[in-house]
Amino acid sequence: MHTLPFWFLVLSLFLPRICLAIAWLQGNLVPFHFVGWIPLLAAILIPRILILVMIYQTQGLSLWFLIHAVAMVCVFAGAGSEPARRRRRATDY
Repeated sequence: MHTLPFWFLVLSLFLPRICLAIAWLQGNLVPFHFVGWIPLLAAILIPRILILVMIYQTQGLSLWFLIHAVAMVCVFAGAGSEPARRRRRATDY
């Protein structure tokens, strides 16, 4: 059984793309047999989903999976409110 390093699990909460790049350069992602363009596109466009898949493959539905799932929901929910807030501030002047 291959496990993800602890540093990867913690840092990927805050910097998912950078953590995926560092783990790939270190060779930590070799056990995850990602073949084709879909994992590369997922790492670039939606890295949090790729990280959830990796955690599920190694640990199943664990505490780390739930923490990352909550972080993903919070990020996606907050991303929609930022442009609306910018528009409101721009029209206030």
